[in-house]
Amino acid sequence: MFDGVLRVAVVDDSALYRRMILNVLGKIPGIDVVGTATHGSEAMELVTRTRPDVITLDVEMPGMDGIEVLRRLKALGLPTRSIMVSSLTAAGAPATVAALMEGAFDFILKPAGVDSQASRTVILQELAEKIRAVRESMDAVLPAPTPPSAARPVPPPRPSPPPLAPPQASGRFDAIVIGTSTGGPQALRAVVPLLAAGLPVPVFVVQHIPAQFTTSLAERLDALSPMRVVVADDQMVVEPACVYVAVGNRHLGVVRRGEDVVCALDDGPRRRGCRPAVDHLLETAAVVYGRKLLVAVLTGMGCDGLDGCRAVKAAGGIVLAQSAETCVVYGMPKAIQEAGLADEVVPLDRVAQRLQERLGDA
Repeated sequence: MFDGVLRVAVVDDSALYRRMILNVLGKIPGIDVVGTATHGSEAMELVTRTRPDVITLDVEMPGMDGIEVLRRLKALGLPTRSIMVSSLTAAGAPATVAALMEGAFDFILKPAGVDSQASRTVILQELAEKIRAVRESMDAVLPAPTPPSAARPVPPPRPSPPPLAPPQASGRFDAIVIGTSTGGPQALRAVVPLLAAGLPVPVFVVQHIPAQFTTSLAERLDALSPMRVVVADDQMVVEPACVYVAVGNRHLGVVRRGEDVVCALDDGPRRRGCRPAVDHLLETAAVVYGRKLLVAVLTGMGCDGLDGCRAVKAAGGIVLAQSAETCVVYGMPKAIQEAGLADEVVPLDRVAQRLQERLGDA
């Protein structure tokens, strides 16, 4: 893990939250705060001048909000990782999910009681975890800083290819499971919308995200996708050509009920600190679908999914892992690959294609 000093900038229109975040950053070893900003325009000047490794970025600000700052940073090709600071308001969840899909590294929530020691402790725990994930993400590639005067032009982003035609059902697989964590919303945006509307199997998704954000995530993916995307509900009958997203803070599993397969939600213990856990879904899906289960493990910190992939392989299923160079954090796929459980390693922009090609295998 990268153990150098991380240069961090703090952007928030609230003086109270700026002080709180600065106080918290002062308790995390290896942090050099390079400056603060109170609004989006000031943030752009600060980031282009100081080139921080990380920026904590308030989502909701007057004028240029955090999402617009994020888009401009991406357009400039700056490698700064943005940790969004979000509130649990009616607008906060959709805006934060939008930011994550635009490429934000991760987010933390503003606690309600900003003056309490408990609130500072919560932010410290959350921010320290995100900083650790940033350090893990920097192991793969540590580009040399480019002086502003010598900055290279950024090529325009490649347009997303259209969704592939649905494969003819061969009976080789009966379900797809996708598991992801840090960097997941952006990865899901690159995969789910490319799956064809007539996919002959259901797709289950576990994304580590708070319960209050799950509906916004599913709605965003549904708006982008030819397939229907819904939040999985307990005892919901599973149908092909539908994506079922696990709700935050509840495990999602599947069970047989007569001739149907249904979603089964429960509040069991966390697995590797996660609920929902990819492990739980994969273990139940391996029982239901056996060798007809196809899995993709995408970007994420930690190793959730490792035990589940062991169950999938023991049942004869197939596991794809996202390639290291396309992960935001090469943690979950790395654990799968190092354990020898990955049948194929795939760059993110080819995951949807390979899933559909696998479905069409005789």
